[in-house]
Amino acid sequence: MRHLIVPWLPKVCLVVGLGLTSCSSPDSAAKPETPTTTEQLPHALRRLDSHFEQLWAMNKLWEDGLAEVAVYDAERIVYDKVRRFEYVQITVKEEFNDQYKVKTDDYQRPDLFPVMKVNQFCRIPTEQYPYHFLTSLFFRRENPVGLYKLTTSSQEWCGNTFKAFLDDGLQYMQTYNSYWDTQGAGQRNLRRDILFEDALPYTLRTLRFAALPTFQAAVCELQQTSKATPPTYYEAEIKVQEAPAADTPEPAWLVRVQLAPDKTSTYWFAKRYPNLLLRQAAWDGRNLTLKKVSRYAYWTHPKK
Repeated sequence: MRHLIVPWLPKVCLVVGLGLTSCSSPDSAAKPETPTTTEQLPHALRRLDSHFEQLWAMNKLWEDGLAEVAVYDAERIVYDKVRRFEYVQITVKEEFNDQYKVKTDDYQRPDLFPVMKVNQFCRIPTEQYPYHFLTSLFFRRENPVGLYKLTTSSQEWCGNTFKAFLDDGLQYMQTYNSYWDTQGAGQRNLRRDILFEDALPYTLRTLRFAALPTFQAAVCELQQTSKATPPTYYEAEIKVQEAPAADTPEPAWLVRVQLAPDKTSTYWFAKRYPNLLLRQAAWDGRNLTLKKVSRYAYWTHPKK
């Protein structure tokens, strides 16, 4: 059941996937503070703890100084047509500082804490022009359920849109800057007791799969779009089961996320750690199939 109905933008001439629409519509730095050692989650998320491996990201795999770079063959509906492209998802441990809430350059600071960063990037070609999306998700390393920070941006010939969400301890504070009329630039506060649809490829890989849980959770709709309208929340059912052997090239768990009666997304995660996302079939036509995965320091540059 949807708790918030997002008004449909009138007179939009072309619909591009979920939230992607044509642009031709007629219409003084603070001193560092030492963060608390234990994050307090809202009650509605704490009740989900038993379904997730809270120490999933504490595995020594993530201490090797490298990033997991997974490349997918992808599909998304743009201008009422299925577009095929490559989609990259990067997962890596970083050290944040609490003052700026970004990756630190000074490892002697007193306000550091580890996060898991998940970057999702794609370039989608169309006959008109390409769409570019980059979404960055950050989780405290010890908490794979409660998203700490999310930024997402879209760029195409009509303009660019940027959205940021930050957990301030009471709610998510969203800031946005959109090229769309009636949106523009602004800020709003959102519920904190939610999962984000954008984050499910990471959060769901930390499930206690073997217990085959079924549970309910509030999910905020996809933010990897060009729009900055008030988000819709879904009261979703999440269900884990064994994946049929024919579904994936290796043994996998199948996770169904029913956002609404007519909106079900399916995710396949490898049984072996680190439970890589092997496939995704989202309700709105966003499909992923793993093409290759490797670990390397993508941020290094070759010497000239």
